[in-house]
Amino acid sequence: MKIVSLPPNAPVLMEATRAIGYSLETALADIIDNSITANATKIDINFFPIGSPYVAVLDNGIGMHQEELINAMRYGSQNPLDTRTVADLGRFGLGLKTASMSQCRKLSVISVKNGAVTGAQWDLDFIATSNDWSLKLLGEDEIQACPHINEITSNGSGTIVLWQELDRLKVGELSFDGNMGKHMDRVRDHLSLVFHRYLSGEAGLRKIQIFINKVPLKSADPFLTGKSTQVMDEESITIEGQKIVVRPYILPHISMLSQAEINMLGGEEGLRKQQGFYIYRNKRLLVWGTWFRLMRQGELSKLARVKVDIPNSLDYLWTLDIKKSVAVPPEVVRKNLAPIIEKLAGNSRRTWTYRGKKETEDSKIHIWNRIRTREGGIVYEINRDYPLVDSMGEAIGTEKNILEQLLTQIERGLPLNQLYVDLTSDERVVNESKASKGELFPLLNRLFAGCRNDQERKKMVERLSVTEPFDQHTEWLSEFL
Repeated sequence: MKIVSLPPNAPVLMEATRAIGYSLETALADIIDNSITANATKIDINFFPIGSPYVAVLDNGIGMHQEELINAMRYGSQNPLDTRTVADLGRFGLGLKTASMSQCRKLSVISVKNGAVTGAQWDLDFIATSNDWSLKLLGEDEIQACPHINEITSNGSGTIVLWQELDRLKVGELSFDGNMGKHMDRVRDHLSLVFHRYLSGEAGLRKIQIFINKVPLKSADPFLTGKSTQVMDEESITIEGQKIVVRPYILPHISMLSQAEINMLGGEEGLRKQQGFYIYRNKRLLVWGTWFRLMRQGELSKLARVKVDIPNSLDYLWTLDIKKSVAVPPEVVRKNLAPIIEKLAGNSRRTWTYRGKKETEDSKIHIWNRIRTREGGIVYEINRDYPLVDSMGEAIGTEKNILEQLLTQIERGLPLNQLYVDLTSDERVVNESKASKGELFPLLNRLFAGCRNDQERKKMVERLSVTEPFDQHTEWLSEFL
């Protein structure tokens, strides 16, 4: 048997890997992974769209010597099957190169370690002429010409990842510098979510700071931890001695959220699209907004979210992709998640339909009755036994049929379709504020005016104590005895 060595053609492969599918925000997230693995506590992202535009990511991590930097610039610098440290956010040894080159044609990395400065550069146009894996090692003058170099040399350690010739970012842009703000907003939202546990300084994690053009990022907690979120019992799944930790959450009802919280939780696609699993690898968010076909995305489950923490030692089971944006749970995990999902879905439905009062509780007298028809449909009718309706009927006497016609027209005119649209969107439908004493007392005076003796007054108090909205203020009823 004859063996032939077939190393890949450098220009062809490097151009091909640019099409893996990174967006600007996922590419930057990959660079930040490396900074966190290098023990950085501060990461600065700088967008410079004017003149010779660039994007630079600076960190205050441990830095690299020249040999370490050369290996880091190698395509496939680490075997994905190798055992990684618990805090390592890397996977294939490709992220720095594939993420960067997906956005630019010239990647420079300058690093400082123990006061020693070194730099290297991949230049696609130069590689096309050399037709080889020709990595440039930067001289002192070239390093000093790099933007922000003084910011890491003054620290004594750290790394700059510099993107230049941003051809992919310019595609389809009539005004590159004018649209840079749009790119920055998208990056800010993505990184605030993906690294929210690092930004908030969760117990057991080294807290980091991320800045975009000197503006700090805030943590975007998708579970609103610490508000009125229902936190369900934690469960664990053990595979090959490694533990996967599962924690379900039910978000507060939308009526309890501010508009800023609704925007943060739902993003551009709304709360419905963000329900489901939130998969974290070493506390870094990988995948979110999916039930992995274990349950359908529905309106009544859109408040349900499940945090799943997986260790990097089980990467091979989750078929993690190069971009770290796809992870599929293995069958053994899916089987264990199914009963958790069933319980969670029921809790989410109750939170969505409760809305501050139990409308199906038979012990209460409601304004509206929910009735199932013989054909299997649902209709809503005004309760003719509601005290105010009953009192009004007695007051108008022989004209009671006019009241009945009015109530029927109100029922027929109920805007069910628009109500459905409003309730299933992320709009806050506000109609649950408690009635004031000034509003209720004239109604109470009218109701008790029809009572002829103390016995009838006592019966009216008993009736109103289970009638909305009077049941919210039963202490006022005693004043009419």
